Amino acid sequence: MTLKERVEADIKQAMLAKDKPRLQALRSIKSLILLAETEKGGGEGLTQGTELKLLTKAAKQRRESAEVYAQQNRADLEQIELGELAVIEEYLPKQLDEGDLRIRLVEIIQRLGATGPSDLGRVMGVASKELAGQADGRAISAAVGALLNNTDF
Repeated sequence: MTLKERVEADIKQAMLAKDKPRLQALRSIKSLILLAETEKGGGEGLTQGTELKLLTKAAKQRRESAEVYAQQNRADLEQIELGELAVIEEYLPKQLDEGDLRIRLVEIIQRLGATGPSDLGRVMGVASKELAGQADGRAISAAVGALLNNTDF
């Protein structure tokens, strides 16, 4: 089942359950998918990689918006964003915890033969591709920087 089909089925369930916040989040996901399909030129659906990028970008936007609303003491808007983020995360792969992320990054660093901070760009390029959707880019960057600055990994 494609992402679009899953979202459409979940929209129907949310409508039957009269779950307006969930319905709003699902409709925003469907809107992203439809926009991406029309940009691509229609025809066939989106690839899983493209779907993952769309969802990751949407989750990042919701996270950042929630942070801004929290700084501005707008708890009402922050809760809306966090609710939509929770729905979007249902469709994303399970996120790596800090320990698993470190293990995966150490494997990548050893495989590439990286020895210090000068190899940051090379490691980030590979890590970003391999861990796409499984960890936030900022978390990957921070962990790679820490590992390469501390060479006893």
